[in-house]
Amino acid sequence: MGTSLAAEPLLSLAVTVTSEQRVESVLLSIVQGLASQPFRSTTKKDHMRQLPEPEAVIIAIVDDDPSVRKGLQRLIRSAGWKAEIFASAQEFLHRSRAESPNCVLLDLQLPGLSGLDLQKRMVEVGLEIPIVFLTGHGDIPASVQAMKAGAVQFLTKPVDEQALLHAIEEAVERDRRTRQQQVEMSELRDRYGSLTAREQEVMQQVISGMLNKQIAAELNITEDTVKFHRGHIMRADSLADLVRMAKDLAIPSEKRSAEG
Repeated sequence: MGTSLAAEPLLSLAVTVTSEQRVESVLLSIVQGLASQPFRSTTKKDHMRQLPEPEAVIIAIVDDDPSVRKGLQRLIRSAGWKAEIFASAQEFLHRSRAESPNCVLLDLQLPGLSGLDLQKRMVEVGLEIPIVFLTGHGDIPASVQAMKAGAVQFLTKPVDEQALLHAIEEAVERDRRTRQQQVEMSELRDRYGSLTAREQEVMQQVISGMLNKQIAAELNITEDTVKFHRGHIMRADSLADLVRMAKDLAIPSEKRSAEG
């Protein structure tokens, strides 16, 4: 019968083997050849490794005690976050970095501007950064004021590490939602700004509840033209969705009675 073949390159296969042996040998040679050649995996895991690393979470520490700053910095880094330290509220306000922190660990008692003063100043300058207050004094009135002004948590030193990490996670999640809302609002404004003056007029009439023929009469255009514009306005899925967009953009509606 045929000759038994060793694993050799495909082109060197003996031609004297039977057709069945030839098929088996060809398949074996192909498999062995592929196994011996390096190739790039296209698995989902490999594709995931090609994606950019997620943006680092930045935690700002504002405390006038060097030992506290050092301890908090160590804890923050151990959790996989980036820490930025500041000895005063003024130093934090003068930070020159482009990217704002995702959370601020803020001491209540600071030289110059206090923690509450800084919280107020951040609101005034539009810094929407979640704050976790830390204090060595159980100041109930101050804690109430801080929470009413939007603080995520008010913790007393020496702070429990797990409680602090939990508060930071809550603050980071709040920051993520805020940033996402800001992105969505920016996209919404861009979409509205891309509308023509006529489309904006039609949108204003639509959100007031007017019918197509009423809008046509009001703007002296045909109903088909109204329908055409409605189909392009903000790409809304429904009238309710369009009304929500208009409300988010603070667009006033034209009050009309839905007659006929």
